[in-house]
Order: sequence, then structure tokens, then C-alpha cells
Amino acid sequence: MIFDGHSDLLYDVTRRRLAGETRVLERRHLDRLRRGGIEGLVLALWYGRGQGQTFWEGIPGAESAAHRLEVMLSCAQAEFAECPWLALVRTAAEAEAARAEGKLYAFLAIEGMEGLEGPEELDRLASLGLRLGMLTWNEENRFAAGAAQDPSQGLTDLGRRALRRMGDLGMLADVSHLNDSGFWEVLELAHGPVIASHSNCRALCDVPRNLTDEQLRRLRDCGGVVGLNAHYKFVHQDPERQTAETLALHAAHMAEVMGVEHVACGFDFCEFMGPGNDAARGLEDCGHAGAFLGCLERLGMSAAERQMIAWENLLRIFRKRQ
Repeated sequence: MIFDGHSDLLYDVTRRRLAGETRVLERRHLDRLRRGGIEGLVLALWYGRGQGQTFWEGIPGAESAAHRLEVMLSCAQAEFAECPWLALVRTAAEAEAARAEGKLYAFLAIEGMEGLEGPEELDRLASLGLRLGMLTWNEENRFAAGAAQDPSQGLTDLGRRALRRMGDLGMLADVSHLNDSGFWEVLELAHGPVIASHSNCRALCDVPRNLTDEQLRRLRDCGGVVGLNAHYKFVHQDPERQTAETLALHAAHMAEVMGVEHVACGFDFCEFMGPGNDAARGLEDCGHAGAFLGCLERLGMSAAERQMIAWENLLRIFRKRQ
């Protein structure tokens, strides 16, 4: 079974519910989740508009990031009420109880704080169940600069305050979308584990969203984990090598640099967002997630090592935050 540390399914939930659909997760995604062996997810609130046109273009008030966040939260809550087979959890103990009941479990995350005015708003989000927070997506906002921005620009004062507030609330800091300066500042300031929920190795694919070996070692030293990202752009720059097998090589490299106990899954499947959001060949959607474990086996990883990567390592981080 697999605990996927980063999923954008709430994006699909929101756009479809706004178009009048209900039970989106059950009707559109549940079969694939089960076929792929997904036992748990981190469901991200990504309410950005990205670089291209999205469904937000036709939604009144969507020019406001704060409004988009509220709409997505509302749609998510309505969707969860229709999913008796899904348990929204806050702790590893709750996740394990859900698994014992035969339910999928889901933690909530916010992917970028563009929609927040200040750190105090994190209190309400935590009360709604959010357990992970990213200061940015790829944009620059009032908290920090994302991976697509100036790599030398670190956290703002609001960003530092937000990081402290997250720590007080027991929320995990996630650095996957931060630029390099922001990464190092978070690792310097944070107390306890920090994760990169969906990033790969820059040594194998030299793009800003991936992590250097030095960054991998620093995440190891704080007790964190890195979730392997299946998005083709972060697997390899040669299209011929954008495959599940190459992603497995990222796992092997991470294991060599950090130790296998710091490697996890964060597949970032988002094929439902349209062209340009494809995953590596062999990992086209969450229904193929189990095939990745086969790639790890062919590399010589033991059953115990594969289990650590599949779910144990990431769930251990939440156990530390209980």
C-alpha cells in the first residue's frame, strides 16, 4: 500500500463541484486510487491560477486569492461529507485507525499562502484540519518567494512569523516549492522535521524544483523526508528518460545520500488538469502507482525498504507531530 504525500485532487473536486457535479472523488477517482494501492493521501489546497488559463477564469471573485481559497475549502468540506469511505485525519494514530476500518485516510495541506493576509489566519486552517503548510507555490507572495522566482530572496518577516506559528500549531513545514534561499532559511528556523512533499534530485534532473544533495542531507539531519514526484519535468530533461524507471533512480539516489528512511512518495498526479500536467511514462495516473514499487524491486530494494518508501517513512513524520 502507498501513502501519497502530495495530491491535487481537490483541484478537480472544486472545478467539478462548481460545474454542478457531486461525489467527485468517488465517481471520478476512487477506482484508480484503489487500483494503484493508495491507502492514504495528503490532499493539497492548491488554489492558484498557474501560468495558464484554468477554471478559475470564469468564477466571480476569483481574482482574489483569498476568495479562491475559501471556495476550495467549501467544496472540499462538501465533498468530504459525501465520502463515508474517506477519513479526514490529523494524526498518524487516526490514519492507522482509518486503515484498520478499511477506509482511505487523508491529511490536509495548503500549497502556498497567497490567500492569507498574515500568520494568524493559520489558526483557523489548523482548526479545520490542515496539518502541512507551504509558504508559496511558485509565486512570490507576502511570505516568501517560490522556486520560479529570484533564488536569492529568502523569507519575509511575515514568512518567519508564519513558520513559527505553524510550529506552535503542530503543522509540518513543506519546502517543495520554495526557492533555494527560502529553503535554507526554513531549515535554519524550523524546530523538528521539515519535509519536501513532492521534489526529486537535482543531480539527476537539474531544475529549480528539485533538491541538491546538500539540501537532501539537511532534510535528513532534521529528521524529514522527501516525496518522489512523478511529474515528467522533474524526472529527467531528456523526454526519452521521463519514465517510472528513471524516477526509481531518484529514489535510489536519495537513499544513497540520505538513507532510505528519509525517502517517501509524493507523486503529484495531476493529469486531470489538462495538457502539460502529465506524469512519467508508466505512472500516468494514481492507478499506476503500484508499478513504481516494482521499479524499486528491480533496482534491488528489499521488501522492507519498499515498504518504508511506500508509506512508513511519511507516516512516521506525522507520528512525531501527535
